[in-house]
Amino acid sequence: MRPSRLPRRLLALQALFLVLSVSACGGGDATPTTTAGAGSSSLTVYSGRSEEYLGPVLDDFEKARGVEVEVRYGDSAELAATIAEEGENTPADVFIAQDAGSLGAVAAGGLLRPLPAATVELVDERFRAADRTWVGTSGRARGAVYNTTALRPDYLPDSVLDMTAPRWRGKVGIAPNNASFQAFVTALRLDRGDATARAFLQGLKDNGARLYESNSQIAEAVAAGEIEVGLVNNYYLHQLHKDQPDAPAANHFFAAGDPGALINAAGVGVLETTDDAASGEALAAFLLAEQGQAYFAQEVGEYPLAAGTSPPSDSPPLADVQGPPITLADLGPELEATLRMLGDVGLTS
Repeated sequence: MRPSRLPRRLLALQALFLVLSVSACGGGDATPTTTAGAGSSSLTVYSGRSEEYLGPVLDDFEKARGVEVEVRYGDSAELAATIAEEGENTPADVFIAQDAGSLGAVAAGGLLRPLPAATVELVDERFRAADRTWVGTSGRARGAVYNTTALRPDYLPDSVLDMTAPRWRGKVGIAPNNASFQAFVTALRLDRGDATARAFLQGLKDNGARLYESNSQIAEAVAAGEIEVGLVNNYYLHQLHKDQPDAPAANHFFAAGDPGALINAAGVGVLETTDDAASGEALAAFLLAEQGQAYFAQEVGEYPLAAGTSPPSDSPPLADVQGPPITLADLGPELEATLRMLGDVGLTS
């Protein structure tokens, strides 16, 4: 049997699951004591969101609350594994992840404390944990960004599964090492089954899909005419037009219920071991307050998840974008199998 080279994200998830399994087998005598509101003037945040998208709103929080925020940026899955490995000695007070799967994995290990109901209930139940251990702070819809010079809107199919047709040979861009693509494939597996998901991935590869490291690279390639269409999150068009206002690109949203219309969420949780739960909870509330939600909508181009904030101008209302009938909390446990499938097909490095 040929040995496989596992991608870094898979290794991080395996480490996380191993540490969580060992922790679950341990006794109950290591429960840390927390002292909410003990007067700490600083928070340590582990962030799977990049500084580009999160830094400004954290600066606003510092100014508003007078709390110094120290941030460690990195890949969401790798930071989740780090938190699990550090256990009760983790310096992290707050975990912000780019996807619900990483938050769910940390919560499954009993490492996140319940957030106040008043904060969590600002968000629709599909974007939060039932036990209140994490809550979504902004949403992103999967879809396709396409070159408006090369394509008319009605050329795009209703289903992402049709992007393997001969008409799209060599004209589609994907980022298989990116967490959002991996979450989409996981949703596809849960919704349509492994056989359909594997056939779709193999179809993309056989059809000469172009591989990129990030969604932003895909959007730029579409604007440059390097490819005609790319599978990305909706807000990358917003980011593209901030830098290139006249770029010939637009978003296409797949039909309601299609796996290609998955709506995932970035979110936040407060560590069980924090010595300042009050400040961590204040940060979660700030991200869901009007200022934080407006930032995600207007500056990042994501969907605000708390009621009362308008969506980005280049995206339809969130209620009009319906993904497949799955629960975001189910993505985390299935992610390892997705990465293995991507590796088997030859779409990860």
